[in-house]
Parts: sequence; structure tokens; C-alpha cells
Amino acid sequence: MTAYQAPIRDMLFAMREVGGLDRVSALPGNEEISEDLVEAILEEAGKFAGDVLAPLNQPGDKQGCVCKDGVVTTPDGVKDAFAAFCENGWHAMPVSLDYGGQGLPALVATPVQEMWKASNMAFSLCQMLTLGALSAIDHHGSDEQKALYLPNMASGKWTGTMNLTEPQAGSDLAAVRTRAVPDGDAYRITGTKIFITWGENDVAENIIHLVLARLPDAPPGVKGISLFLVPKFLVNADGSLGARNDLICASIEHKLGIHASPTAVMSFGEKDGAIGYLIGEINRGVEYMFTMMNHARLNVGLEGVAISERAYQKALSYAHDRVQGKPLAGKVGDPIAYHPDVKRMLLDMKSRIEAMRALAYFAAGKMDVAHLSQDANEARAAQALVDLLIPVVKGWCTENSIWIASTGVQVHGGMGFIEETGAAQHLRDARITTIYEGTTAIQANDLVGRKIARDGGVAAGALIAQIEEDLKGWAGSDLAALAKPLEAALGRFASAVDWIVKTHKPAPESTAAAAVPMLHLTGITVGYWLVLRQLAAAIRQKEAGGDPDFTRAKLAYATFYAAHVLPQTESFFAGVVEGADSVTEFDPSLMIH
Repeated sequence: MTAYQAPIRDMLFAMREVGGLDRVSALPGNEEISEDLVEAILEEAGKFAGDVLAPLNQPGDKQGCVCKDGVVTTPDGVKDAFAAFCENGWHAMPVSLDYGGQGLPALVATPVQEMWKASNMAFSLCQMLTLGALSAIDHHGSDEQKALYLPNMASGKWTGTMNLTEPQAGSDLAAVRTRAVPDGDAYRITGTKIFITWGENDVAENIIHLVLARLPDAPPGVKGISLFLVPKFLVNADGSLGARNDLICASIEHKLGIHASPTAVMSFGEKDGAIGYLIGEINRGVEYMFTMMNHARLNVGLEGVAISERAYQKALSYAHDRVQGKPLAGKVGDPIAYHPDVKRMLLDMKSRIEAMRALAYFAAGKMDVAHLSQDANEARAAQALVDLLIPVVKGWCTENSIWIASTGVQVHGGMGFIEETGAAQHLRDARITTIYEGTTAIQANDLVGRKIARDGGVAAGALIAQIEEDLKGWAGSDLAALAKPLEAALGRFASAVDWIVKTHKPAPESTAAAAVPMLHLTGITVGYWLVLRQLAAAIRQKEAGGDPDFTRAKLAYATFYAAHVLPQTESFFAGVVEGADSVTEFDPSLMIH
């Protein structure tokens, strides 16, 4: 069984130094969000994550979920843990006060949600999907729908899902076939949805499904899709539960990982049609889904951070316990953590996590500013940064998580390949994160097409200007030597942005071929900038009498990143500006033998 200890010190430091905790606390409605309060919240969340959720992670993976006659049973302990999770108020923490939540800002909710995902990713997905559905209803539902459904969803008494994917459609929502036929004030929904996370469960009294479907006269493509609220049990006007709706979990998927999370095949309308209620206006369902996409993609990117942290903690613990051979320049009895290559692997894992967490928290803080700032220019600039960076948070952090979890297996050697050790589970669980909420290519195409090319590189230019401002400030300081390679990487990023702006309109296939390298180039560069921001803050703390070992560690991570990770921007830059033709000119039929 793998222990988990929330890295509260690193979390608070990143919140303060790159997330902008002081600015977020000063925003309207956040005046009581002091650093002392935040630390207390993280301490209590860390205890719940470590004491309640983490012990269920490996047993839940082994036991998995069971579906029989449409009834899903979660692994032992999950139902009780979810009840305690809700009773302690954790489920409602990020939800508006209007629905019984605590209304905490995204920057404060983000590290807490990282803890849930790190301690038990399968468990955390229930809350994530419920809050996503709640957000969509909050933004686009009627006042009656909000009053009837959202308080119970906020408390966790009812859970929620998002039903988008169909067997023939995959990520192509234009191919959705599920039908919605008007029936009085409601609609009759018929169709099949797949990959529905927590689509059926035994932890909640009711499940509120949000379903994309077409009316009979809807136009083709994504412009003809509407969004419907389809409860497992119909809800009476007084909020009590009524009859079972005409929907059922046909089966649950047998997956590579996250076995304690039931991923359902949902069948709607096998009899008379499931009763559903239109959310908002007809034919605007995809638009409505995308209003909560930034938060959803931030949360999946955070899964990448979290599973990386869990894999790193496991590898670090093993490396300090395992004795094998005498390390070079070491002594007999030293653990494998002192072997040069094991040190390299641990540093690689930790330095990437430093950058990933900083990027996620930076984006979360900007979300709060964009949402709450009364300065229109500040809010607009923050939103532009959020829009630019969210596909990077999602795509780059999750791609890193696979690498980091795989490295964690390698640190264990042969024992890492043995399931009982626990390292392999983190690799299996990480693998879905690059697919959830849009694959890496979808994120990358969003980055180059919608976020860079569409505005002519304006948002990217504003980010470049911020980084250049820090570089000027670091010139001649203790950071000068480490800032020099950032200057070179930033130049590559700026040149790649220019190439995308010039190339996208005349040759969109070329920018699509270069999109994933561009995503990595962006993540590595921006991540290092934020690593240096943290190092600069750690140096200031040390000079003011702070912990010198904390600063030494931050310096070690930045130095390693500069030497081993940042140079990868050269190859990714080449992939962007020179590598597209090798993709676009290739004929895939040549691979058929």
C-alpha cells in the first residue's frame, strides 16, 4: 500500500509566488482568504487525502467496480469514504455560496483537488464530473433547474455526469446521433453514450446526467446539438425523488487503469424514452459544454501533476530504502538514491513536477482574476492568458505524467513491474489523462489555431513580454546564469509563434502537424520561467532568514531543469518550423504491407 503525504509547503509556496495568492485574496468576495486560512485548509485536506483516500487507492485498483443488471458496486470502503468526504464539506468547497458551497476561489481549490487526485484519482473523478455538470447547469439552466438540482449536487447527495461520446463518434461531436423528441414540457431521449465517468454508482441517491442530443429537425453537425438534463430518478417539484427514468448502465468498461472509477456505457430510452429537460436554448449544446471547458481541462491537467507527485513520492521512498551495490563516490550501505542515474531520474521527476504545478497554479490564479477583478483591463488580460495556457496545462502536464510515472517504475527496477509494489498503477492511471477532455492533439490544435493564430499571436506576445520583464530584472542577479538559457528558449518560442501566425491560414495542415511539438515547446519554456520565479522567491526568503535547505533544493531543481529539460526546446522548435513537411507529405498507405 502506497502512502501519500500532501506536499503542503511546495503547494503554499507555488500559490503565493506564482499563483498570486495576495492578489486573489484581495479580489471582491475573497477578503477572508488569508494565508493562515489557506494553510489550515490544506492541512486538513492533506490529512483526509492521506488517511482516508490514499489507503483505498491500491485495494480499489485491485478490486475494481462491478456491474450486474445495471447496478454498479464500487470497491470496499469507497461508499463510506464518499459519505465522509461530503459530510466534511470537501465536495462543496469550490461551489458557490448560492447552492450551499463554500465559494472558495480556483487558486485555493486547485491544491486541494490535487490532493484528491494524487491520493486516489479514481475517487476524485466523481467530484470532478459532478462539479462540471453543476457548472453547466449554473451557467445555462433555468432558475427552476438551478433551485431543484444544484443544492443536492453541491452537497454530493446527487452526483453528475457529462454524456458526450458515442461509439461511432468518438471526439467528433458532429457525428452525435442521440435523439430528443419533444413531449410536452420535456423531451424523450434515446441513444447510447460511452466512456461516461461515474455514469452509474452506489455512492449517491440520484445521478444527474447532462446529455448531448439532437431534435428531429436539428441542422447537421455541431450546430444541431442541444443539451439536456436527464436524471436517473425523476425529481418531484418538492425535491423528493420520483420514478426511475428510462435509462440504464448497460455495462462498465474494463480499463487499463482507474479501476475504482466506474466508466459506464449508458443506454437511454430502451422503453418509452428517457425524460429529459432542455438546458438553455435548442442547438446550443456544444457551446454550453465549452463554457466550463477551461475548468475541466485545468482539472485534468492537475491530474497529471497529481499522479506525477504520487509516482515521485513512491519512487523517492523506494530509492531511500533500497540498498543495492555501492554507489560511486558513496559508501557501503548507501541506498540506491545515491547512484548517479537514480539521482538523475529523481531530479527529472521532481524538476518537472515543480514546473507543472507552477503552471497549473499560475493558470488557476489568473482564472480568479479574470472572474472577479473589477479592473476590466486586468480581467481581460488575465482571461487571455488563461485561454492561451489551459491547453498547455492540460496537454503538457498529462504528457509529462506518463513520462514521470514510467520513470518511477524504472527507479524501482524489476520491482516496479510487479503490481504489488504499486508503482505500475500510477503509470496505468496516468495513461488516460492525455485522452480525457480532448486528446493531446486536440489541445495542441486549440493552442495553435484558436489561441495563437486567431488573434495573430497577441496573447502569446503579452506572455512573452511578461517573461522578458522578469529576464531584465534577473540580469546581474544571482539568477543571471540560469536566466540565460531561458532567454534562448523564449526566443525559440517567439519565433515559433511567428511561424504559426504566418503559416496557419495558408497551410493549416502544416500547423496541425507542428501543433504537439509547439505545445511541448510552450510548456517547457513557460514552466521554466515559473521555476525561476519560485527560485527567486526562495532566495529572497533565505536572505531574510528563511530555510537555506529549501532554497538549495529549489536551486537544484532549477539547475537540473536548465541542463536536462530546457534543451529539449531546441528539438521541439525544429519540429515546429522544420518538421511539418515530413508529416504532411507522407502517404499513410505506405505503411500497409
